[in-house]
Amino acid sequence: MTTGAGTGLVTDVIEFSAVDGPGNRFVVFLQGCTFDCLACHNPYTINPCIDCGDCVASCPSGALSVDRAGKVVWDAATCTGGDTCLDVCEYDSTPKARTLEVADLVERLRPAVPFLAGVTVSGGEATAQPAFLHALFAQVKARFPALTCFVDSNGDADVATWDLLDPVLDAAMIDLKCLDDDLHRRIAGASNARVLDSIRLLAARGKLFEVRLLMLAGVNDDDAVLERTGAWLASVDPRMRVKVIGFRHHGVRPSPVPLREPTAAQRAHYADVLRGVGDFDLVVV
Repeated sequence: MTTGAGTGLVTDVIEFSAVDGPGNRFVVFLQGCTFDCLACHNPYTINPCIDCGDCVASCPSGALSVDRAGKVVWDAATCTGGDTCLDVCEYDSTPKARTLEVADLVERLRPAVPFLAGVTVSGGEATAQPAFLHALFAQVKARFPALTCFVDSNGDADVATWDLLDPVLDAAMIDLKCLDDDLHRRIAGASNARVLDSIRLLAARGKLFEVRLLMLAGVNDDDAVLERTGAWLASVDPRMRVKVIGFRHHGVRPSPVPLREPTAAQRAHYADVLRGVGDFDLVVV
């Protein structure tokens, strides 16, 4: 991303969420991701808009236009909602992402503060805009010290990024698509080396809230792979909070690899396998 420390490319904001970390949270979704996951539930957050204009004519509310500089412009006041612009985009993007100042988000956050436990930044990938993330969390810490600052991350960040965030970060929730690097590359389009490093580093610093395992039936749920995953996680912290998430089709783009949702019985089995190798704080969803 080329945004400065005080500005970020923001996809969306949810003022109250109970599923993006502990308690009621204000959630900011940033545009852009370093992975290209087969099972991505927000594929329109992967890439910044390239201003091709394909979405403009298809917009049912006329909220999209092209300005003199050739940029696609979204008029939020005219938009009636819907995902037509996302459906027609061939570039895993959205014309609705906008460049915002930290101050814009702080002002939107302010009225909700008495009802919140904290702020979570997700994506896309939160750590792909580290300077903006740091600036936002620094402002939250300075103005609303009772709120906690979390990131929901794919873990594909270097040590320098975590060092930058460390003074203003309370905890991170890290996705581990698969322990096996070859399979991880098939699922996410990139290596898991930095993900594993991030999990180790954050755990050592006491800033790992949970590791999330997205289970794709018949893809990454082999018992042997899951046992190795559990053993590796236990070597980092045998009492780690681990969230086992069954893949759901809702919101996922078409995949060249057939993706199946695990049944309730399969999800329970995943938890049993993990219990066999570590005294984890397990959550199954």
